[in-house]
Amino acid sequence: MSLACQSALRACARSARVSSVRASTSSVARVTRRWQSTEPAAAPANPKIANIVDQISQLTLLETADLVSTLKTRLNIPDMPVGGFAAAPAAAPAEAAAEEEEAAPAAQEKTLFTLKLQSFDAGAKPKVIKEVKSMLGLSLVDSKKFVESAPKQMKENVPKDECEKIIETMKALGAVVVME
Repeated sequence: MSLACQSALRACARSARVSSVRASTSSVARVTRRWQSTEPAAAPANPKIANIVDQISQLTLLETADLVSTLKTRLNIPDMPVGGFAAAPAAAPAEAAAEEEEAAPAAQEKTLFTLKLQSFDAGAKPKVIKEVKSMLGLSLVDSKKFVESAPKQMKENVPKDECEKIIETMKALGAVVVME
């Protein structure tokens, strides 16, 4: 659905909400009033669209509110805050997915871990530096600084089986690596 269609649908929904609130406080005779445009009608290029516009303009306020809610349900359009704007149309589903992912780890077992270099034996320092260099793709100087600044986070979002292999390799070299 194009951005223009989404904007038009939001405006229609906002209008229907305000109108339905006003209609509920006024008499029943006003509720059945039809939409009437005060602007001159511009001829749409597509006759199919013109037909839909004509049909929508003949709806009552309550019918319009039903139309909006049905369209939201059918097109899976989230409710927008009244008087506010969303950061971006695609951001809302992404935020909802991120919230679901954050809530999901509590319900299921954790599969991705963070590896942290806790400490190392002084005699094994050169071997640990070489392994860190090859594992993280750092230069020799950066690898030395990394190892000397332990405890330090090595990798994020690593699968459990890979974590266990790295821990065993580093343990054999004389370093202590933990999964978090």
